[in-house]
Parts: sequence; C-alpha cells; structure tokens
Amino acid sequence: MRTRFLPGLLALLAEAGGSALPIADTGGGPRPDNTLIPIPDNTSHMSAANAGGVHATAAGALLSGFVGSGAVVLVGFFFPALVGDVLGGQTWLVVALLFFGSGLGYIAVLPHDHDGTADSTGSTLLAVRRGSVRSLLEDIVTAHDPVILGLPIVVFVSYFALQVVFPAGTTAAVEGLTDSILQGMGPILLGVALLSVCYCGALLFGPWGDIKLGGADATPAYTYPTYFSLIFTAGIAAGIVFWGPAEALFHYQQPPPYFDAAPGSSAAVNAALVYSLFHWGVSAWAAYAAVGIPIAYFVFQRGAPLRVSSILTPFLGVDNLASPWSRLVDTLAVFATIGGIATSLGLISQQFLAGVGFQWGVPPSDLGPVLLVGGLAAVFILSAVSGLHRGIRRISGLTLVLFGLFALLLLAVGPREYVVARGTDALGAYAGNFLPMSLFLSGSWVTAWTVWNWAWWFSWAPFAGTFIAALSRGRRIRTVVFTSVVATSAATGMWFLIFGGTALSLQGSGVDALAAITERGGSEAVAGFSLLSALPLGELLLFLFLSLIVVFMVTSADTSTLVAAILASRRGIAPSRGSIALWGIFQAAVALSVLLIGGAETLQALAVLTGAPFAVLAVLALIGLSLALYREERGRGHTSIIRQALDRLPSIQAHHDIDPPNRDD
Repeated sequence: MRTRFLPGLLALLAEAGGSALPIADTGGGPRPDNTLIPIPDNTSHMSAANAGGVHATAAGALLSGFVGSGAVVLVGFFFPALVGDVLGGQTWLVVALLFFGSGLGYIAVLPHDHDGTADSTGSTLLAVRRGSVRSLLEDIVTAHDPVILGLPIVVFVSYFALQVVFPAGTTAAVEGLTDSILQGMGPILLGVALLSVCYCGALLFGPWGDIKLGGADATPAYTYPTYFSLIFTAGIAAGIVFWGPAEALFHYQQPPPYFDAAPGSSAAVNAALVYSLFHWGVSAWAAYAAVGIPIAYFVFQRGAPLRVSSILTPFLGVDNLASPWSRLVDTLAVFATIGGIATSLGLISQQFLAGVGFQWGVPPSDLGPVLLVGGLAAVFILSAVSGLHRGIRRISGLTLVLFGLFALLLLAVGPREYVVARGTDALGAYAGNFLPMSLFLSGSWVTAWTVWNWAWWFSWAPFAGTFIAALSRGRRIRTVVFTSVVATSAATGMWFLIFGGTALSLQGSGVDALAAITERGGSEAVAGFSLLSALPLGELLLFLFLSLIVVFMVTSADTSTLVAAILASRRGIAPSRGSIALWGIFQAAVALSVLLIGGAETLQALAVLTGAPFAVLAVLALIGLSLALYREERGRGHTSIIRQALDRLPSIQAHHDIDPPNRDD
C-alpha cells in the first residue's frame, strides 16, 4: 500500500505546467495588475491528456491505499481481538498514517471544474503555478526573494546547530529570552489584544464596516459556508483538539488568581470554563482580524500586493512596498508563520502519538515523531500544491463536518445537564468579567497562560490574516469581522464548553484524567483519551478524535505553507508547486527538529519569540488603517449597523383623518 501511495504523491508533485504565471499579489483594486508574467521555465509542457493521466494514477493509488489501510485500521480499532498481535509497535502508526494520509490525499487530487469566474473573483490571489520539481533550483533563483527565502532558513538551521553542539547553554538562553519577553511585554500583549477587540467592535457596528472590499461591483469568490469553513479551520489548527479536554482541567487544578477559587471546588469549575472561553474567544481571534483587515483593505481598495507588508501602505505608499522595511516585515511574517505552525505541529504530533499508544500500546520512540511529522507533511504539502479550490477547500469542509459531528455526539452521550448548566454560568461570567480579565496582570499564572496564549495567537496572525484578506474580496468589512471574530469565537466557545464541561464532570465523578496526565510526565496530550474511553461509544469517539487531530492540523499547515511560499516569492510571481513543497518540507523539518532536539519548552519559546513582534506590528496596522479610512472614506455615505437598523424601522406618520375637537366647545 505504501508503494502505491508514494509514487502517486510524487507523480502529482512532479507534474509540469506552463511557463506563464498569474501574479500572486493583486486583488481587484484600482490597479489593473491581473496580468501574466513570463519567466524562464525549462519544464516541458504536458498535454491535457497526460495531465489527466497523472491525476488518475495518483487518485487510483491513493484510493487503493485508503481502502486497504482503512480496513486494517477499522478492524484493529473496533475489533482488536480479530487482529491480535499480528500488527504491533510502529506498524500501527504507519498503517494509521497511511489511512488518514491516503484518504485526505485522494480528496485533494480529485478534479475541479473551473467555472470561468476565478479571475473575476480575485481567487488568483492564492494562485499556484504548476512547475516541475526538477526545476526547483532554477525557480528558487528566479522567482524567490533571496532575503525572505534565505534568512529564515539560515536562522533556524543555525539555531538547531547550536542546540546540538551546546544544548544546555542554548536552551538556557532561549528560556531566558522567552521569560524576559513574557515578563516585559506582558502588559503590551494584554493591551494589544484588548485594543484589537475594541477595534473590531468599532468596525462591526460603526460606519466603516459598511465598506465593500473590492468596490461596489465586487462579488465574493465563495459561498458563505465555504468562506467560514476556510477561515475557521485554517486559523485554529489542532490546538483546539489538543487543549479542548486539557485546559479546563489544568485551570480546575490550579485556578486563575482572578477568581480566587480553591482548587477542585465548584468555584474552580466556573473559573476553569471562563478562562478557557477567554483564551479561545474574541480576544484570540481579533488578533487575526487586526492584521487581516488592514491587508484586505489595502489590497482591494488601494491595489497593494497580497503581502503582510501591505500594512505599511499608508506610510510608504503602494509604489514603495518593495523597500527594505517591507522586506523586513515579510521576513518577520515568515518567521512567525514557521514558528507558529512548528509549535502546533509538534504539540499535535505528541497528542496523536499518545492516542496511538493509548489504543494500540505503541511505545514511545524517536521513530514515532519522524513517521508522524513526515506523514502529515506529505498530506499537507499535497493539499497545498493542489490549490485552494481542491485540497484546501475540500479538507476544510470535511474538518468542519467532523468537528460538528464529534461535538454533537459528545454532547449526546456525555453529561448534558452538567454541561448546559455550567456552560450557561460560564458564558454569563465571561461576558460580565471580560474587561477586568483583559486588564488583569498579576502573578506568574497570567504570564504562563494568558500572556503566552496572546503571543501564540499573534504568531499565527501573519499567515492567518493574509489568508483572511485573500478570501474577503466582495465582502463588507463588517462581514469579515463577524466571520473571523464573532462566528469563529462562537464555534470555539461551544467546543470548550462541551469538551471542557465533560472533562470536569468526569473528573469529579471518578475518571481521574489529571492522574493520567501526571503518569505521562505531565503531558496534556493524553487527557482526551482517558476521558473519551470512559463514555458510551468511547471507541467511536476516540476514532473521531484522532481523525480531528489529523484534519485540523492539515487544514492549517497547508494554508501556512501556501502563504509562506507567496510571501517568499518575488512580487508579481505566484509560487510554484516546487516552492510550496519546499516550504512545507522546511516547516516539517523545524517541527521535527524541535521535537527531537529542543523539547516542549522550545516549542513554546518559538511561539513567544515569533508572536511578540507581531503584536507591535498589529498596532501599526490598525493605526495605518485608521488613517486611511479617515482620509479616504469620509463623506462616502457609509452607515453604521445601528443606523441601518433604525432606517429599516417603519416610519411613524401622523394622520388627521379625524378633526381634533374644537377647544371652544
């Protein structure tokens, strides 16, 4: 089965294409930049019939691998006695990866019928140029910005070299720098997170939210359900699966000082759920919008390129966005993207391996992370090179369906009354205490949890914000804010109330998930498996849980890979499949290096070191957007949502069908 899967993947990656490339950074703004830029491309052209043959071969190989490995996985998962000791150790991991990888790969390579509207909808912003892997070296030279490409690679390689040669000193230096940033920038990160929420609220309800990105005639490229699924799944990754069962338990054991609750008490239950909502709610998602909306406005209203550096448009002008300052911002964006994804990929790998060990008794080893990260990399690279309309869009839709199915099933078989009652109380407390919690900075607990979370979210803001911007042509700013902050927060809030409430209920009734965590060296990754196994339909829940780990990680990693390739490409040139594969491999290599060399502490340090600078840049982006809106949108008839609601109320008119009484009578 593996022998058929790998040739199929390689065949698709090696497919050659044309030599003209749709530009990757225009957007339907005032500048007519939707052109094709010819560049040297020595790959041979492939006929449509040959291309179809490659895809058919790849699809057939992937489908065969999926069916064969799926039969083994399902029998071994639900009927382990039938398999016995025939498969053991790392073999189960290989078979599980083959099952998930070939299934998702098959979805990615299925044909997509273009309707001829792609160019008019602005979907070329995320275009992928077909090119041969054999021409990758030439493509690197001709199509990539050498600074944005080379500097992150040099820095990460140098760091891991130091980690190998001087492990103790390097770890101590990284931890010291991380602690300094968390302590020194704690108030800044809290302030920027609150500012982002307030700004998004102003856009949501104020007159500027009425602005339609791309002009009055622009139309959205995607239906709203697709638009929401792409934003939600790309921006959350499997962190929601990793922390869903664990975060509330940790807060229950060590309550946040803001609520001053005793550990293990009823008040600690409420505090745990409230802070889970807080760390994954509007404050978190507003970090993405704070970067994404300025990019979207300058791309679609001012004709700026689709790059993070477009936030500098009010200060530099569109024509000067190739300056060293712009390249610096884009380079930092690539750093943050790699650091954020590597953090999540490493954490999720630990969780998946814990699940395989829990279900099949696979012992920990250095081979496990190599197999898992390599397998995930093959899947998300294949999804990324297949393009937005194929792998990325389809897998995001599948992810959302599995997410909703799992949540409903967990609610159905779990302690519903407890979850509803505690969840209602937590929602009320979250709303009532949001402002003081946002400003509360006291003690190491807030630094270790809240400040670190904000740094993590801002490390994802460059690629998530860029992706949100690219998808938002034809949408009003108000719709973008509602989708990327309100709707997404509602989805994550529901998840943490259901899963967190279930975890707390089971913990109080004798299922000691905290003890299981302690037995595994304090690893949060094992929390979900001990909890789910204690519920009715536990085997089905465990299977869906492992599936969610994979699909959520793929939906974020494929997007970040595509965005990193766009940012590293020269202005006006879409990334090739080879360059996308290169960035996917690099992200996987960073995650694997951290797992094998640096450990969990380095994973967290990466998020802090890359996210903190973008909290500052987010403020700059909002200042620039405010200046642009004030200068360019005044007097254009934009109305607030409150005014629109009042205008739709029926008018009250005075009728004088009956003469008033004569006061003289």
